[in-house]
Amino acid sequence: MNGEIDTVVEERVLDLLGEQSLATDIGKIAVLNSIAAGLDDIDGDVTFGKNWEGRQQAIADLVRLDQGQRRSARTNAKRWTNLPRHEHGCRALEPHFVGKSTNQVLVLGIETSCDETAAAVVDDDGTIRSDIVLSQLEDHAPYGGVVPEIAARAHVDHLDSIIARAMTEAGVGYHDLDAVAATAGPGLIGGVMVGLMTGKAIAAASDRPFIAVNHLEGHALTVRLTHQAAFPYLLLLISGGHCQLLEVTGVGAYHRLGTTIDDAIGEAFDKTAKLLGLGFPGGPALEAAAKAGNPKAFALPRPLAGTETCDFSFSGLKTAVLHAVRGAGPLTDTVRADVAASFQAAVADVLADRVGRAMQRYAARHGDGRTLVVAGGVAANRTLGDRLATVAAVHDFALMVPPPRLCTDNAVMIAWAGLERLRLGLTDNLAAPPRARWPLDMEAAAAGAKA
Repeated sequence: MNGEIDTVVEERVLDLLGEQSLATDIGKIAVLNSIAAGLDDIDGDVTFGKNWEGRQQAIADLVRLDQGQRRSARTNAKRWTNLPRHEHGCRALEPHFVGKSTNQVLVLGIETSCDETAAAVVDDDGTIRSDIVLSQLEDHAPYGGVVPEIAARAHVDHLDSIIARAMTEAGVGYHDLDAVAATAGPGLIGGVMVGLMTGKAIAAASDRPFIAVNHLEGHALTVRLTHQAAFPYLLLLISGGHCQLLEVTGVGAYHRLGTTIDDAIGEAFDKTAKLLGLGFPGGPALEAAAKAGNPKAFALPRPLAGTETCDFSFSGLKTAVLHAVRGAGPLTDTVRADVAASFQAAVADVLADRVGRAMQRYAARHGDGRTLVVAGGVAANRTLGDRLATVAAVHDFALMVPPPRLCTDNAVMIAWAGLERLRLGLTDNLAAPPRARWPLDMEAAAAGAKA
């Protein structure tokens, strides 16, 4: 399957870029072919256009300038012209000096880690120039969950048009970009490969820096776009594949306080919803059903509540729900609503207990200026949000949650994370690998943990 995806990605990126050029100073190597095929034999230090390293540093310096300084610098910004084709059909480029059409630093973000195909353009002023997300819910609904191969093929089918639309809505061309950022993991590896290879190809073709973004870091840094949050802060990351508490002290600087020892919180929501016959995606369906239910109808456990760690566990809660449903008799709408409400209440209690424990540890380490950030798809759940707001108030923490659209998977967060890294000069070469797992805290003990 991966070989098929590689071939189609290559064809679609060529269509997407059209007559745009590919690379210089690399002899007869077809860079796009190598990228799309996922080869590892390209030297990460190869020069993709003259003064590649110098241009990376120049862009890193540029994003630190004020608007007046940046405008002056832009008068000498590099643009590119087409030269004759190489034998592989790609065009070579040489630089010449032309003013750029915009004063802001622009990054294209690409997200394909699960079942959303997304692209966005964001500038360093925090303006979202475009934000395009294509959901695959209808493709996966018949199966009651995300099917990795279907997801990957859907990304192949739609990513080129999504990127083209994002660029059109942003009103910019590929050579107006200052960098290209793409999710490199964690996620479903087939989907990650599609977006990652496409991003590399666009970066190489337009001779721009490439940034391989950790999907979780995208979630972690979104609040710096939406709320201008300052470091440090305590992060609760809750999504379909993750449930973690982390201290965030800077870009790329994470210390994990706790994580799930079995299932992720979103996974627990989805499986409980499936057990109740509520459809897919399970999280929103269960939240809707719970509104009509009695949260005290079923006595469900609160796993790990009261323990000294900041870890989570949800597998036992799922098992308890299964037994409750089996013992409740016919699965009427009332039973569904009561089970949903009871389950959601149990999860809220667990989160409150675990987050409260983490707040105590965080406060002991960082003192004043306490902020709790909640990110990830499950952060859109209002019942859980209200409970976390109460906990934050009790512990004297400010609570920051991105808007629902930026809690679920999107490319805005990838573009923004790319901008954050670009400011620090943190770019990647074209050998950056796709990763199914990629912990934010690489040093944390991860035995059995979702990361």
